[in-house]
Amino acid sequence: MDAPSADCLFHRACTMLAMKRHLLILTNLPDQASAGQLATALVERHLAACVNVLAPCHSVYRWRGKLETATEILLLVKTSAERYAEVEAVIRARHPYELPEIVAFPIECGLPGYLDWITRETEPSCEA
Repeated sequence: MDAPSADCLFHRACTMLAMKRHLLILTNLPDQASAGQLATALVERHLAACVNVLAPCHSVYRWRGKLETATEILLLVKTSAERYAEVEAVIRARHPYELPEIVAFPIECGLPGYLDWITRETEPSCEA
């Protein structure tokens, strides 16, 4: 039997260690239209309780050995840790970049009612 891949182990560890915990996921998109479509898809599928679509920002980065700049739209995705793998899959499937930024931060504390709302809105049973 083959050993699980590193991605599989990461997703499994993230889910097991943070069950019932919440994440803030960041991703940048190149324009308002694609940002709005991704935000809507995540909330409609109950993969995120809320997605903030922020104002355009100026990004500076190195890509393939060259210094690049771009105007991008930052999304702040509030979700449960157990939905991380599904959120990542939707972002990757809908994202126009070859290598999208997908960075997750654990929400260590917050207003209990708000965190409960994130949990309720992202429960798989909400998808019915």
